[in-house]
Amino acid sequence: MKRIQYLIGAMFLMLPLTAAAENKDSVKVGTVVDEVVWIVGDDAILKSDVETMRMQGAMEGVKWEGDPDCTIPEQIAVQKLFKHQAEIDSIEVTDADVAMEVEQQISYWLEMVDGSRERLEEYKHQTLSQIRNDLREDLKDRQMVQKMRQKLVEDIAVTPADVRRYFKDMPADSIPFVPTEVEVQIIQQTPRIDQEELNRVKDELREYTERVNKGDATFQTLARLYSEDPGTARRGGELGLVGRGTLDPAFAAVAFNLTDPKKVSKIVESEFGFHIIQLIEKRGDKVNVRHILRKPIVSDEAVEKTLVRLDSIAGEIRSGKFTFEDAAPILSDDKDTRYSKGLMSTNMMTTGHTSSKFRMQDLPPEVAKVVDTMQVGQISQAFTMINQRGKTVCVIAKLKNRIDGHKATVTEDFQTLKDVVLNKRREERLHEWVVDKIKNVYTRLSDDYKDCHFEFEGWNK
Repeated sequence: MKRIQYLIGAMFLMLPLTAAAENKDSVKVGTVVDEVVWIVGDDAILKSDVETMRMQGAMEGVKWEGDPDCTIPEQIAVQKLFKHQAEIDSIEVTDADVAMEVEQQISYWLEMVDGSRERLEEYKHQTLSQIRNDLREDLKDRQMVQKMRQKLVEDIAVTPADVRRYFKDMPADSIPFVPTEVEVQIIQQTPRIDQEELNRVKDELREYTERVNKGDATFQTLARLYSEDPGTARRGGELGLVGRGTLDPAFAAVAFNLTDPKKVSKIVESEFGFHIIQLIEKRGDKVNVRHILRKPIVSDEAVEKTLVRLDSIAGEIRSGKFTFEDAAPILSDDKDTRYSKGLMSTNMMTTGHTSSKFRMQDLPPEVAKVVDTMQVGQISQAFTMINQRGKTVCVIAKLKNRIDGHKATVTEDFQTLKDVVLNKRREERLHEWVVDKIKNVYTRLSDDYKDCHFEFEGWNK
């Protein structure tokens, strides 16, 4: 449908925009009427594009500022300005990054409709395959826009003097409020998987390899049926072109040494489970492979044994036999925290810096539920959680610090205030860029939008 709609847009570009607006029912796709409502450079914004964004926003709970009938098409037009510049500057995004975001978005939508593929297809009026194809195009554009925005503000810096100056005379009711934040330490242990279960998973992978070698089934078909990597299984196990640094080291070592696309690799163990891999192509320092992932099942008995062991460790810490900080580097198997004495941290997407302070909603849900009612210094009972690699692990947590919600101060919350100033300057730079860009790009909009109060002036020339 999207492809057809863009073809309709191309036909409208051959006509005066006013004629297209006046004859709104002149072009039909089945029973759907579509029209060009805005032109930005060589790109047309269709009425269906506006309605798609409106529907998607409603599905995700987006609250539009001002009149949505004006706000939505203007937002689309602004994104087209950034996309236009990204194409001029040859900004590139990888197929792997796009594919990953497509699957994340679909997974999110499926959660919104209780995991029902049928309900999602009914809501979107498309098959899942059509949804995925449209998303791939849209998310590629979105990633290009994001990279372009980052490029435009990458040279902006803020000094401590800038921060103090910005907030010096600001009214108290305008000072940012910092929500409650916590610092959490964990000791994590992964339940041991029975050898019998490991053998079962390996035997399954050997069977898949044999079926491919005999020609009984293709690797792609088996990946769709049996791979436990939801992000790639739908694509027949294909990763897309990726660099070595983005892959698990053990997986990368095998993937980059494959030379024959007809052969299937040996079984590879990674942090995620066990894989077999098939080469698609190599291009420079990147490789594209298919894989099938199988994850061994952890027995209830193994989980219970690990929980008992961690409860025993927690008891010894409480009794003063040793400290949490001493135990984490020795007893925890979580490589992300063990060398920081168990302290959890996160990369802040807006600023790029690392922080050990979490808002409750940003913690893993299992951890947040446990520490929500804990006192500072308290150590939890052992509990289970699913880690970032999709494995069941057992954890004890210590609430190291809780900073109650408060008005930000330069001495206590410098990074928070610095982020406010930095984001403000970035917004100003981007706003100025859009204003200037509008002056130098051809734009026309339908008469239906000429009474709108837009954020940016100059659209209607």
